[in-house]
Amino acid sequence: MKIRLRQVLKQFGGVTAVDGVSLEIGDGELFTLLGPSGCGKTTLLRLIAGFYTPDDGEIWFGDRRVDGLRPYARNIGMVFQNYALWPHMTVRANIAYGLKLRKLDGATIAERVAAGLRKVNLAGLELRYPGQLSGGQQQRVALARALVLNPDILLLDEPLSNLDAKIRVQVRAEIRKLQKDLGITTVYVTHDQEEALSLSDRVAVMRDGRILQVAPPKELYERPTGRFVADFVGTNNFLSGTCREVAAGRVAAETTIGTVRGSPAPGVGPGDRCVLAVRPENIALGAGHENTFEGRIVLAAYLGSTLRYDVEVRDGVVLKVDVGDPWHHEVLPAGAAVRVTFPASAALTLPDE
Repeated sequence: MKIRLRQVLKQFGGVTAVDGVSLEIGDGELFTLLGPSGCGKTTLLRLIAGFYTPDDGEIWFGDRRVDGLRPYARNIGMVFQNYALWPHMTVRANIAYGLKLRKLDGATIAERVAAGLRKVNLAGLELRYPGQLSGGQQQRVALARALVLNPDILLLDEPLSNLDAKIRVQVRAEIRKLQKDLGITTVYVTHDQEEALSLSDRVAVMRDGRILQVAPPKELYERPTGRFVADFVGTNNFLSGTCREVAAGRVAAETTIGTVRGSPAPGVGPGDRCVLAVRPENIALGAGHENTFEGRIVLAAYLGSTLRYDVEVRDGVVLKVDVGDPWHHEVLPAGAAVRVTFPASAALTLPDE
């Protein structure tokens, strides 16, 4: 089921929570709304669900306009952050709850509940109560409860935020596999950029009620269109400066650490203020690229698969540098003199916001 939003607006008092959002979500797509707290992502999800009515704009499911319909008339499945399970009901009863409200016969309910339990790997636990389950199991119950309704669209509001880190990774992989197997259009809300990148077909980054960029995860990470997106998704080093030259697919910008050569961006020309964004994993210790600078180690942090150095290159300007495979790398002490280097292709030129 395709979802289309046209200039959707929602205000609470004098505060604009969703500011004229237009969006298309493809049939069978797992689409994530990503952003910080208060950006409007959950409000937008609730508008799609029908829990809120837009003050302006249109919401379409396929060829049916739904912004005037109540949630039960939209055929959606909803999974909440806090699971929203009835504590006095068994797993089976919780999953069957929505089916009973739809007044389905007992045989159909039993068949769908059994199928739902199998889908989320909870067969055998149907007589337990929520208090007897782990957080991951409770979230699977909530997911099964949504799926047994055979919804056209599945909506998930930060469903993993209450889980431990390891369980979170496991459950998100299960959600992704299940979504792909079922082919159901899914809208997923999170503030966790790793979650968004690992799960999604496409991601929309939101800020102040607006969508700043919509892109597949790889494009979003490698080609952000603005500083906020570049900063929110992953880690970046930012170098402010003035664009001096644009030629042969390269930008030369005068920055606080000297001339930096980077890849061009639309709308940035000679004389314009700009920001160059360089990811830590794209900077190496040593020389060999167009951009090479002298510096000294300020801090070394062991991150498991990566060793991260803070390198001061000039007058308090510190670049984060990631060294992969730290097992084969001798940790350099604070104060050690080094050179850092990165290619122009690794320095993304962005307009100065």
